[in-house]
Amino acid sequence: MTFAKITQVAHSVPKKVVSNDDLSKIMDTNDEWIYSRTGIKNRHISTGENTSDLAADVAQKLLTNASVSADSIDFIIVATITPDSLMPSTAARVQAKIGAINAFAYDLTAACSGFVFALSTAEKLLASGNYKRGIVIGAEVFSKIMDWSDRSTAVLFGDGAGGVLLENTGIQPLIIAEKLQTDGSRGDSLLSGLTDINTPFATVNYESKSLSMEGRAIFDFAVRDVPKNIKATLEEAQISSEEIDFYLLHQANSRILDKMAKKLGVERSKFLQNMQEYGNTSAASIPLLLSESVKNGIFTLDGKTKIVLTGFGGGLTWGTTIINL
Repeated sequence: MTFAKITQVAHSVPKKVVSNDDLSKIMDTNDEWIYSRTGIKNRHISTGENTSDLAADVAQKLLTNASVSADSIDFIIVATITPDSLMPSTAARVQAKIGAINAFAYDLTAACSGFVFALSTAEKLLASGNYKRGIVIGAEVFSKIMDWSDRSTAVLFGDGAGGVLLENTGIQPLIIAEKLQTDGSRGDSLLSGLTDINTPFATVNYESKSLSMEGRAIFDFAVRDVPKNIKATLEEAQISSEEIDFYLLHQANSRILDKMAKKLGVERSKFLQNMQEYGNTSAASIPLLLSESVKNGIFTLDGKTKIVLTGFGGGLTWGTTIINL
């Protein structure tokens, strides 16, 4: 019996880097104010690249690094809340860009939990025995949905993409345990993309279509509900928090990671972090961190590393998978 295995990782970000000092020139803020509250120093911002461009670059890197042809891919899942368009999906655009003529493709919308949800879905597809190889990507161009006059949100986010190639060649389960959650009753605390209804039969106009966030509510949600989710997943796996080699959590705020480590009783160094250079890239943050960690030699894809992947954000959604990497 074979299992799903992550055999390649890759990431892509726009070339343009916008620092906190750069932002201070266009809004009432400064480097100290941003960094002390978030841990963010820089972010990469699109100068024309759209979500499918970044995602397709990731997909092509995965194929090249693995020396596999695009027509051998069975499926492509793109986790995003900033698609090029609602139709066709970003995943369909990626399929066309890389020439994956045999792959079915679709987007998954779960905000900052998107990659974790998509990885779980892909693992089940491979476990069915009907598919041999798939690509999962988290990709966002958040800059196009921001209100750049709102310093409470504009300083937080960046653009980027990351992804993995999955193949049914593993000799052990990829996912040891998982727990995925949603609470739509709190969804209005993080909003984006409201669409007006203007027809001959009805008119409903929304005041704001840009991203809006109740910062305190989201911070409290992250530090209260998410550690419980991680603990429950560890219990299901019958693994102690100390047995995990690394924790790759959604890169929203360094203070959130500080509190997570304390609540779980884990040394902070196990919580990897790159938000200082990329900001919050939503669905892209976890795969971007995963890819960069492999590139920097922090760990390899030899199947000997136990990693917690945890996403949390709009929906509200949150979820953890413990994987053998």
